[in-house]
Amino acid sequence: MTWQDDAARDLTSLGGRLALLERGEGSAVWDADGQRYLDFLGGIAVNSLGHSHPAFVKAVSAQAAVLSHVSNYFATQQQLDMAARLKRLAETGESGRVFFANSGSEANETAIKLARLHGGKYGKSTILSLNHAFHGRSTGSLALTPKPMYQDPFRPLLPGVQHIDNTIEALEAAFTDDVAAIFIEPIQGEAGVVEHPEGFLKRARELATEHNALLIVDEVQTGTGRTGAWFAHQLYGVVPDAMTLAKGIAGGFPLAAMVTWGDASDLFYPGTHNSTFGGNPLATAVGNAVLGHIEDEDLLANVRARGAELRAAVASLPLVTGTTGQGLLIGIHLSAPVAGEVRAAAHELGLIINAPTDDVIRIAPAFTIGDAEVAEFTDLFGQALAAVVAAHPELRTEENNS
Repeated sequence: MTWQDDAARDLTSLGGRLALLERGEGSAVWDADGQRYLDFLGGIAVNSLGHSHPAFVKAVSAQAAVLSHVSNYFATQQQLDMAARLKRLAETGESGRVFFANSGSEANETAIKLARLHGGKYGKSTILSLNHAFHGRSTGSLALTPKPMYQDPFRPLLPGVQHIDNTIEALEAAFTDDVAAIFIEPIQGEAGVVEHPEGFLKRARELATEHNALLIVDEVQTGTGRTGAWFAHQLYGVVPDAMTLAKGIAGGFPLAAMVTWGDASDLFYPGTHNSTFGGNPLATAVGNAVLGHIEDEDLLANVRARGAELRAAVASLPLVTGTTGQGLLIGIHLSAPVAGEVRAAAHELGLIINAPTDDVIRIAPAFTIGDAEVAEFTDLFGQALAAVVAAHPELRTEENNS
């Protein structure tokens, strides 16, 4: 072993890193010590086709051999093709526009500027966001993310942002004619895969229209098929004014987008926003290949079917009280605040999952999972739950009484 090997392994102790991963294939990854893990977090909803998928590898290799990057003084066919696909899938019509960026935070920064342009046009200064939301960690998107742990070291933040509960009553109370826009995640991933009350998104649409405000949906985590629909807002019969996308849009290659509908498409004009790398030919070629494979193979049907299987599989396991989410964005709710221990036990067993809150486990596996992956997950997750129950006598009592 060389000093470089030692140094690399030392990196895993920084920032709470769990392992030093070296390679992946399908729904499995291996660390530097050869330990295999079943990846049911998918880079937090990023690896929509899993790891090293042939469609992804082919697209990266082919485009890198031809043209990787040009300045934004020029357009490329790859960029135009990707934008056209997003407009078609989102059903924006001819008025739709697509702006490409590199990450979810950047897409949300773009949407904040869109909201500001709308507000400036009509003399409005308030942006609404929901409590427990997560929209990113750049300073603009951080203002929309009301978590003191994230916000406090960086105050003062962007002014004019008001945070409200995700209830229809709170919506109706907050909407005034000073509201320029409201940002909503159709499902709040980091909050514990939280679904909004029935009719919430539709009421937000109605109020935004009534008060001449923009409805902006953050589909960074829920978009491009994760919920079993191309975009989660389609599940609720709502058309937004803008949406932001990233994560699974290119299956692991850095790419993001803001998509607009109707009059919102006319707010930006030359010089108001730009991105050096956003939408370059390599990124958009990969994104178009990933979305094309999902569409050609009808993987959204698999997302819906496997999501239902996983919900049924975990329903009778120890500590599990229920599930939330749609498709393959699933929150598994526990009867005690031991999600961190369950995640750690799963990791020791070779299963990658996530604990966004004390009593919720989040899973977001690849759209390509099949019978073998569902069975392996159910076995390993069941073992992890059993290990945590065994370590807590009081939980064993609760299980016996349930």
